Amino acid sequence: MAATAFRWHDFIFGSEPQKVLGKLEYDPEFRTDRLCSGILDFGEGTSSFTCSTQLTPYQRVNIFGTEGRIEIEIPFNAPPDVPCRMLHQNGDQLEEIVLEICDQYTIQGDLFSLSVLNDTEVPTPLEDAFANMKVLEAVIRSSGKGAWTRL
Repeated sequence: MAATAFRWHDFIFGSEPQKVLGKLEYDPEFRTDRLCSGILDFGEGTSSFTCSTQLTPYQRVNIFGTEGRIEIEIPFNAPPDVPCRMLHQNGDQLEEIVLEICDQYTIQGDLFSLSVLNDTEVPTPLEDAFANMKVLEAVIRSSGKGAWTRL
């Protein structure tokens, strides 16, 4: 599925969504999803997303609260030669944080390797992947039904 960035919600809301509403568009030739949008309902708040494999490349994560916001530029697949930015606004104060250039996949591989070598917990447990797949499957079901789907 084109939309793979759902796990942000667990860091923000501290739980899985109660229900989701999804809409998918499929490529007529390849019959794979090429555009996916969704709303995740947590009861106390919502998260929304749009993800595409065939539209112009653009990545942002925006988190809005009652007192401020966070905007992360290029949170996935960071370029290997350009630093990414994060904006943090609290009231009238706006701070720009420049993130170091890095290869996110190398960091993931290195951290996993260290967990194996040191016989320690992996940075992202397998349960996280299962929870992620439950949300993805619910978004697909919701799109097919054209209605909200409970997890």
